[in-house]
Amino acid sequence: MTAFEEITDDLAAQAIELPSWAFGNSGTRFKVFGTPGTPRDPFEKIADAAQVHRHTGLAPTVALHIPWDRCDFAALRAHAEENGVRLGTVNSNTFQDDDYKFGALTHEDPAVRKKAIDHHFECIDIMHQTGSRDLKIWLAEGSNYPGQADMRGRQDRLHESLRTVYERLGDDQRLVLEYKFFEPAFYHTDVPDWGTSYAQVAALGDKAVVCLDTGHHAPGTNIEFIVMQLLRLGKLGSFDFNSRFYADDDLIVGAADPFQLFRILVEVVRGGGLNSPDVAFMLDQCHNVEKKIPGQIRSVLNVQEMTARALLLDTGALRAAQVAGDVLEANAVFMDAFQTDVRPMLAEWRAGRGLPADPMRAYLDSGYQEAIEAERVGGVQAGWGA
Repeated sequence: MTAFEEITDDLAAQAIELPSWAFGNSGTRFKVFGTPGTPRDPFEKIADAAQVHRHTGLAPTVALHIPWDRCDFAALRAHAEENGVRLGTVNSNTFQDDDYKFGALTHEDPAVRKKAIDHHFECIDIMHQTGSRDLKIWLAEGSNYPGQADMRGRQDRLHESLRTVYERLGDDQRLVLEYKFFEPAFYHTDVPDWGTSYAQVAALGDKAVVCLDTGHHAPGTNIEFIVMQLLRLGKLGSFDFNSRFYADDDLIVGAADPFQLFRILVEVVRGGGLNSPDVAFMLDQCHNVEKKIPGQIRSVLNVQEMTARALLLDTGALRAAQVAGDVLEANAVFMDAFQTDVRPMLAEWRAGRGLPADPMRAYLDSGYQEAIEAERVGGVQAGWGA
């Protein structure tokens, strides 16, 4: 048996959740660009997401964003299953309402905090309808100027708000708290790093975990160290995979630094996070200039390729070099795995499983893109806020 054959069971089990919002229009702070064939409702988003799974076998679930995806959820769940996928994580939204200008779960006004908590209660109700396990919370909260806000008081209010939401969860549901070190608040953010997220979820209980977004760190941050630490602590609940060159984080995963993605996945494998029911792989990307479905196909393939390389790492040789203090040999073993071209092996393996050897080419040849561009005329295209 070859080394690649030894890792195929792990590859076959891999699942990467897609974000519904990746199939809508998006852009920058200056412009949201419209594109032909963009979905006009959650049902069309699900149909597009199903194309990614159909061509790759990697994306069996689709995350929802509330209120952007509000609809008849029983019908949406049936529609997803008819298309060969399932509904996944429910993401809350407390960053597009005027009442949340100075905070939501951290706001000074109890009425505003109650409004934000009630929104999360609605999300939990939706989770019961969709069969979703995870409620993901990202908070665009903080302050822009020194002295503007009581930072300690905001942490106390955040804990109380999260505790109230946490207590509403069902037995098989989880609260997943994301972090981002800046933006849209520029002096301080209320959940800026993994340590703050960890401190908050650890105070809640076993059903609260951390979401690590690969684009939400300061330049130069050793993200794989954070992955290792959260796995070691048993609190890494999910990934939001994406990539960035400067400050934002909506590019195709692996675009800016493929080696970083490899290093992260090495720690995922090392820490038992690969194909663990406790660690959800997902994308969080918005495709601004590229077509949506091919962008998602490329993204999941990038994760699969780097996972294969990480699985091929000769951990025995690596450990021996580490113990011996052989710095160059340890690095050489590590780099050998990263530099292995697994694409031909993956193509042959996919074909053997009845999947397209080249999923991107198969999608482009399928005619689906041309069909949706011709059919989806009229109505309002989905985008930020819908």
